[in-house]
Amino acid sequence: MLFDKYFNPLEAKKTLPLVKQIVRDIINSANELRLLNMNEKKNLSDDPLVTDLLYKINKYVDELKEIGCFYKDWNFELGLVDFPAIIDDEEVMLCWKSDEEDILFYHNHNDGFAGRKPIPEKYFVEEAVL
Repeated sequence: MLFDKYFNPLEAKKTLPLVKQIVRDIINSANELRLLNMNEKKNLSDDPLVTDLLYKINKYVDELKEIGCFYKDWNFELGLVDFPAIIDDEEVMLCWKSDEEDILFYHNHNDGFAGRKPIPEKYFVEEAVL
């Protein structure tokens, strides 16, 4: 077992409103950084606004880790989040993207986002025991 916490799909779904807000904050902060970079021709590494935005992004990523999930989109465009889980006795990641309403897919550690598969329906039943 690699992780301290594992989600079943129903547990992950319950965290989604908070996760969505945090991911929105991450993407908004990253977009502000992009705008600063486009509008400024000077070195931004010493700019206090840049430092503040980077601090905020790191803080938001840490908030996701506290929930037990992981931010996976370092281009800050898709808003990918993985939730450790066990599906069919295999350690996997439930996978959510910021334009999706719900958590419906999972993937193996090696396959990543490109290997997403639908979560089996049986894992969405309240009595599901993992």
